[in-house]
Amino acid sequence: MTHQKKIAACFVFALLALAALPTVAATGTVNINSADAEELALLPRVGSVVASRIIEFRDKNGRFTDAEDLMLVEGIGEKTFGLIEPWVSIDGETTLTEKVKVPRAASAEEAE
Repeated sequence: MTHQKKIAACFVFALLALAALPTVAATGTVNINSADAEELALLPRVGSVVASRIIEFRDKNGRFTDAEDLMLVEGIGEKTFGLIEPWVSIDGETTLTEKVKVPRAASAEEAE
């Protein structure tokens, strides 16, 4: 193996090792009764489409009385709810300020 190939192999190994590290969870919560689409999209596995559905559901049905009511929104099932629950609140201010990233392997394990 040439020197350049060894360096390239080490670089690839380092990238894979970094990707395997768990992501540090963000702190804070998102108030699902008052958050806008941008704030809702900070939750793991929630993008602009699901955020819009949450707002649409809230506008049509009123305030969420329990965080688990999110599972009534299209696109949020038990697995997704299990991932986002630690960062969801139904009252108070939204204090989450960065996108929560849950590693795919961790999300698969938690969903089981």
